[in-house]
Amino acid sequence: MLYKRNNPQLNKNGELIHLLSTEGLSKDILTHILDTASSFVSVNDREVKKVPLLRGKSVFNLFFENSTRTRTTFDIAATRLSADVYTLDIARSSASKGESLLDTIANLSAMAADIFVVRHSESGAPYLIAQHVAPHVHVVNAGDGRHAHPTQGLLDMFTIRHYKKDFANLTVAIVGDVLHSRVARSDIHALTTLGCAEVRVVGPKTLVPADMAQMGVRVFNNLAEGIQGCDVVIMLRLQNERMSGALLPSSQEYFESFGLTPEKLQGAKPDAIVMHPGPINRGVEIDSAVVDGQQSVILPQVTFGIAVRMAVMSIVAGNEA
Repeated sequence: MLYKRNNPQLNKNGELIHLLSTEGLSKDILTHILDTASSFVSVNDREVKKVPLLRGKSVFNLFFENSTRTRTTFDIAATRLSADVYTLDIARSSASKGESLLDTIANLSAMAADIFVVRHSESGAPYLIAQHVAPHVHVVNAGDGRHAHPTQGLLDMFTIRHYKKDFANLTVAIVGDVLHSRVARSDIHALTTLGCAEVRVVGPKTLVPADMAQMGVRVFNNLAEGIQGCDVVIMLRLQNERMSGALLPSSQEYFESFGLTPEKLQGAKPDAIVMHPGPINRGVEIDSAVVDGQQSVILPQVTFGIAVRMAVMSIVAGNEA
């Protein structure tokens, strides 16, 4: 199989050396990550929850943006791979004192870093880092601006495959604040590459980008129509911290129109699963009865996230630039 040589995530042999986005990755690579993650799920059930794949490697978690779930699961994943894990308090680091991003990376690279896990508020920051690290150093994007959140996208794919087995006949709806969601973009790229039958984007016009249809999705501005007959419903958090201007009348009005309740969920297939990348705003984008209901797979998503992040780090670390 031929790969574009200008994809910074791949080496000359088409192997994954950085994970920066689900965009541009082949079905084979995505499937390889999901298959590898499957082999790590059972590690959770062992008495000793460790495998030696990254023994002697140093993983630096650089979270320039707040996160609890993602940072913690990366910590756990790297530890279970037997890596030495260093999570920096960026708020107290040199970066907060005016040091440039690349100077921070250069100094940490001098401390024999092997993998950088990076979350940053600026879109493209992990790409910039990947262009400036030594050939043996790998970069994993843990979320950059509005651009991408590839490991969340991959754990969503793992969750869907776990419950639905195959993507070919699935209709998946992504509901909510798509405009500000890096998760939505990562999910859409992965779903279309993996052969999902239909991907829908559902939300108010003010929170759905105008170019969504160009990504191969169907756009709906009505929740009932958007989730009708769906196999999977992925709810997104309202990202008020990223909103400028009055994009919504109020959170209560949003819930009345686009909040997922048990009654509204009845429009989806009876065996539809409900997902959410978290953190959840109960009573804003989703009702507590749905979060805690039988169709919710939100907590398994978190569990699968550890296995997926183990898979990503073990794969990139095993390939040379």
